[in-house]
Amino acid sequence: MVPVIDRGALTQDLKDLAPIGALPEGGVTRLAFSPQEAELHRIVGSKLRELGGEVRRDAVGNLIARWPGQDDSLPPVACGSHLDSVPQGGRFDGVAGVVAALAAIRAIRERGIVTRHPLEVIAFVSEESSRFGVATLGSKIMAGLIDPEQYLDLKDAAGITLREALESSGADLAALKGAARRPGELKAFLELHIEQGRVLEERGKKIGIVTAIAAPTRWQITIEGRADHSGATPMGLRRDALAAAAELILAVEQWGRQEAAHQSVATVGVLTVEPGAMNVIPGRVKLGVDIRGIAADSIQRVVEGISRALKEICQRREVSAQVQELSAEKPVPLNPSVTGCIEAVCRELSLPYLFMPSGAGHDAMNMARIAPTGLIFIPCEGGISHNPREKAAVQDIALGAEVLLRTLLRLAGDNWGGEEQC
Repeated sequence: MVPVIDRGALTQDLKDLAPIGALPEGGVTRLAFSPQEAELHRIVGSKLRELGGEVRRDAVGNLIARWPGQDDSLPPVACGSHLDSVPQGGRFDGVAGVVAALAAIRAIRERGIVTRHPLEVIAFVSEESSRFGVATLGSKIMAGLIDPEQYLDLKDAAGITLREALESSGADLAALKGAARRPGELKAFLELHIEQGRVLEERGKKIGIVTAIAAPTRWQITIEGRADHSGATPMGLRRDALAAAAELILAVEQWGRQEAAHQSVATVGVLTVEPGAMNVIPGRVKLGVDIRGIAADSIQRVVEGISRALKEICQRREVSAQVQELSAEKPVPLNPSVTGCIEAVCRELSLPYLFMPSGAGHDAMNMARIAPTGLIFIPCEGGISHNPREKAAVQDIALGAEVLLRTLLRLAGDNWGGEEQC
């Protein structure tokens, strides 16, 4: 008999995690390397141990639980997501994927199934960029995609460096590079995540099978004008940094709209105005620009278009600009064999599904560099995410967990069906 998800236990897992970092006004704040993130990892680690997992933390703090296979020399099949959040975020971003992984392992263990390949659950640290400006840090280090030393001096809003945050969380700085896992070390990796958009909901689909993950290019742009008295400076003599920034913001939107047919987007999400006084013409403005897409040529057109617009605005308004590139990642196609396996499970369960790209970045995009990877989306109500009103129905998480469970069994092979089916 194929194991099934225990919805009662899944609901309890969600309840156990919900109070951590909860805010009186709603939502949660569980920043990377914070006590709140650490407490979530402690609770999840305890649950994984109760299920017989051999639990450890790698050098950066990623939580890894392992269950032996019939042939323990084979590479494991892993699943998981993250536990940190944005400030005033929702309770389901990342957590839904970790809870689904817990539920899948629980179903396997309660049926006494021993898969041919070992199994792993991974709860990543620091997926969100909110604290240090670098997204998916834990999985980047696990996949060996960055030199951690280059990021240790980054500071959060309180002036705390990443180095200090890592040290306070118990990370092993000397071993960070050694936390990287080799290509081929995992047979496959699966992540379940809320969609963070409205496509599944509007099309009446229960499962999204992600074919590619959009790559974020992020800039911090500083426009330097001249701060002057707002009453004594004629309009023709102004070098208003904010007015220049306003034009640039519209140019960013224009280029995002122009490439929308290619599923590219462009956003200004951060704006800091200095000196920020009612009677002073702004002399300096900092903007955070986020460009994403799944087609590299489309992303390049947006980048070049915004760059030309910035140059023209600066020349015409007699201001200067500096562009700091925070990231320039490449779109990541996901493994066709793994996505085909997920599709086979959806058909088996008669679940309505949709092949779709992911506009948001996920840990899966980094794991895809070292292992065949699949990403399963479930609906979130109204497409709302990174918001206290973020919500995913328990039944949708449970359905997603069923898909995750059966996909794990197909990939890992089990003592009911024998050989791997994917």
